[in-house]
Amino acid sequence: MSYSEPTIPPEVPGELAALLDECNAETLRSIAKYADALAEYQEREERINETEDEETAQEHPEDMPEDVPTKATLTEKEINGNRYYYWQWREGDKIKSQYKGPVNPSE
Repeated sequence: MSYSEPTIPPEVPGELAALLDECNAETLRSIAKYADALAEYQEREERINETEDEETAQEHPEDMPEDVPTKATLTEKEINGNRYYYWQWREGDKIKSQYKGPVNPSE
């Protein structure tokens, strides 16, 4: 451990450095813990926002309605001998569906 006064990092504003200089050791250690937790929180929020941006950036296929999420898949169901397409996706514990149309458009 060094016994010389630490150098202020260039990223730390002078006003903040002056305020920190006035704090006792216990307060400085509390500030360090808070600063570390705050940095982790901000990094996490940034990762979440990047993920949301990537999901938003995904384009809808031309035939996918805007209210259907891009993560939806196209499934085929047979009802009364006729086959139909449905968009399906999961929202929490529920599976949501939206009708697309008949498999054979002439039906």
